[in-house]
Amino acid sequence: MLQIAGHHIHTATVGDGAPAVMIHCALSRHESLLPLAMAIGGQVTLFDMPGHGQSADWDGKEDYQQLVTKAAAACCDGPTHVIGHSFGATAALRLAVEHPDLVSRLTLIEPVYFAAAKGTEAHTAHIRAFQPFVGAMLTGDEERATQIFSDMWGDTMWDQIPPVLRRYLIDRIHLIVAAGAAIEEDADGITSPARLGNVNIPVTLIRGGQTQPVIGAIHAALQDRIKGAQDHVVPAATHMAPIGHAKDVAKIMRAASDQ
Repeated sequence: MLQIAGHHIHTATVGDGAPAVMIHCALSRHESLLPLAMAIGGQVTLFDMPGHGQSADWDGKEDYQQLVTKAAAACCDGPTHVIGHSFGATAALRLAVEHPDLVSRLTLIEPVYFAAAKGTEAHTAHIRAFQPFVGAMLTGDEERATQIFSDMWGDTMWDQIPPVLRRYLIDRIHLIVAAGAAIEEDADGITSPARLGNVNIPVTLIRGGQTQPVIGAIHAALQDRIKGAQDHVVPAATHMAPIGHAKDVAKIMRAASDQ
């Protein structure tokens, strides 16, 4: 358990060997990445982001992405392989940019840093497709907003999700809005060519072949701005590649680490 900016953060460590830190996606919890952690080997530390799993609720006082990044930093004991999925991957990238001494290698699985893809047709389409979610949140219909978000980014359609899990997702949908400014606008310039040009560690990008098109545009931008970054595709996977295709993702990660 960590104490970060007044928040209790639940942590778990599995395995032995080279250290790594994993950051899960929004609306999930650390357990979702345990199969991947076991598949890659090493000593992996995972944590529940604020408002998720067994961690305390987000108090709204600090930028959400910055808070998650601080939690990830606290899990690193010296240079560490940092692995993130979706929003968790944006925090992992921010950590590498702001605290390069803590990150020896990055694995970014479908990082939703939409700001990096601005100016592309895929980004324009993403903004258009996301408007129903924005509208539902503005009218206070959190259940409808959650259904839209889940159907767009999840592996299981809303009507097939068990009621208990639906409730978990609805209760946390406000955290998607909390994270929005950082990933849609990137006010701190984390994804700017100047800042990403200073990232001098191995960076592995992994995405699903069946994911949202904007992810490909994000990966292309990051690959263009980070020297040596390598893009990999798991053909049958969606946005939830590290959960639904953990073995395939682990295989890519192990091969990248051997290079």
